[in-house]
Amino acid sequence: MRLDPGFDLAIPPGWNVAARHQEGTKLLLHAATVRLPRDRGDYGSGVLITLGADDVFLSLMEHGREAIGTALFAERGMPKPRPSEFEPHAMQQVIPGMSAGQWFFTHGGRAWCLYAVLGSHSRRQVGAVKVNTMLKAMRIG
Repeated sequence: MRLDPGFDLAIPPGWNVAARHQEGTKLLLHAATVRLPRDRGDYGSGVLITLGADDVFLSLMEHGREAIGTALFAERGMPKPRPSEFEPHAMQQVIPGMSAGQWFFTHGGRAWCLYAVLGSHSRRQVGAVKVNTMLKAMRIG
């Protein structure tokens, strides 16, 4: 699936994906192992309450070209989130039992923020594998 001229995605089985452009050119991708409701926030409000223990949600948000080269986006390449990088306090709004992680990086000449939520902090090993499966399906640049 081509999301824009520099972004291709081979959707893994069991995932639901929705994408749109913000401010004309910046891509916002939502992916989850549950149905994505039409009405949802950039960081998953409206989706997160539907996550089961082994479900995950991720938001990949492109930032403007002015972000490239800044300290926040200094990491290069797609992140590979480890289970230990997910924490309950990393959620935009804490939901008991869940955890999240957030990564800022530059990849394919574009600046990105990845925000991923796991349905269960205690099962973060399973959730991290699912997040990385989705990230491996993305081709940017």
